[in-house]
Amino acid sequence: MTGQDYTMKEAMLYSQRIAQLSKALWKAVEKDWQAWIKPYDLNINEHHILWISYHLEGATISDVAKFGVMHVSTAFNFSKKLEERGLLAFSKRDTDKRNTYVDVTPEGKTLLEEMYENYHDTPHSVIDGSLPMKDLYGKFPEFLDVMAVIRNIYGDDFMEIFERSIKNIDNTFKQTE
Repeated sequence: MTGQDYTMKEAMLYSQRIAQLSKALWKAVEKDWQAWIKPYDLNINEHHILWISYHLEGATISDVAKFGVMHVSTAFNFSKKLEERGLLAFSKRDTDKRNTYVDVTPEGKTLLEEMYENYHDTPHSVIDGSLPMKDLYGKFPEFLDVMAVIRNIYGDDFMEIFERSIKNIDNTFKQTE
């Protein structure tokens, strides 16, 4: 590390703060996520792959792995399980025989839409923990600093896919309020 303008102590404190906070947040997110998807007999990887495939519309296994922050073999193996359940379909493109593409089947789309409609049927500690900030500021936290760090780690492509998926949810989600 040349040209560093921080001390080892600052770096260690920052790293530990990020590690502890992200682990604590992930534990809450994981618990909420598992409770939401449990009635649909999906695990987190399967749901994430289904969700990514739905929002990327014809993504490659490599795209799913990259955006899902998982190894390609993990993305492929869990995608195969979703294919066996009739929720995903694998294909090759005439113009691209090297890559394997995944598309959400009509059954997969129906399942996702049902899950969205039933989102509030399970507890969400992360939402509940964020409500005081929403009440105070009129919106949920945006995590702009975290997004900047993630952009520097995973790149612009990752953040573009992230923003596109959020925009897709915003544009297609049916409000049931």
